[in-house]
Amino acid sequence: MTQATKTYRVGDAAVTRIDELRLAAFKFDALYPDAEPDALERHRDRLEAGSFDPATGTFIQSIHSWLVKTPHHTILIDTATGNDKNRPDIPPLHRLNEPFLARLAAAGVTPEQVDYVLLTHVHADHVGWNTRLVDNRWIPTFPNATYVFSGIEQAYGESLAAGTAPAGAARPDPALGPAARKPADRVYDDSVRPVIEAGLAQLISVNGEEVLDGISFIPTPGHSIDHASIRLVSRGEQALFAGDVMHHPLQVYEPSLNSCFCEFPEAALRSRAAVLEDAAERGATVFTTHFAQSSVGRIDRRGDRFAWHFL
Repeated sequence: MTQATKTYRVGDAAVTRIDELRLAAFKFDALYPDAEPDALERHRDRLEAGSFDPATGTFIQSIHSWLVKTPHHTILIDTATGNDKNRPDIPPLHRLNEPFLARLAAAGVTPEQVDYVLLTHVHADHVGWNTRLVDNRWIPTFPNATYVFSGIEQAYGESLAAGTAPAGAARPDPALGPAARKPADRVYDDSVRPVIEAGLAQLISVNGEEVLDGISFIPTPGHSIDHASIRLVSRGEQALFAGDVMHHPLQVYEPSLNSCFCEFPEAALRSRAAVLEDAAERGATVFTTHFAQSSVGRIDRRGDRFAWHFL
């Protein structure tokens, strides 16, 4: 089930959420396994009903893409999970059949009209609609788009798929055969490699430089090896598409919380602190990937702490 969304203006750009899934899948100690138990209790009264179920202690989250229309381009930021993807290790994402493309059409955009796909990182729930299954083959969903993402993320994903990742990376056990392949390997093969083979990928260095007018990839590594947040500046207004720097509003109040999905924990802590400081200082509208409700808000500084306000 999804909720109705609205379009937000950032200068000349219009931003609309394209829903895929709404989930109530994680309790506190599952999503934040290394956290102090008191971290949730300190902030229960700040967690609105749309993002936390007090009866079950379950976080409510969303998976979606952001459609950005500028005067010159039609852009998707991240592409959710995708249909038909083989994800047995992640049951809520396994072999989905969601009307994502119909929701995109309802927002006035067909796959052929997308000019750019911008990816914050190469995880299963951010790259899935890069491709769709046609005649038992994975083909690019957005055939006229340029898919822009980190060259380091691409190389790391390819090394996982090839079984040549550096020590400590999650690699398949060759003795167990193809059925034992890790989710990251399957994600690369069905959602990233076909885009590269089609000649649609633009691999970049994540260094804060503009990749399109007013749009830049900001280094926020930690959740993944070269995770990026995406900044949009238009007519003096700013937006930050934060990717997976945070998974839930609780992390605004408790930035020391790393989710169970953060691959490089120390870097993730530094990136989260930097995003909170930057968004509060700039007054940016923050577009999140997994916050429920509107998924859009602003961050205020309150002394040495931060607060989240849904818009």
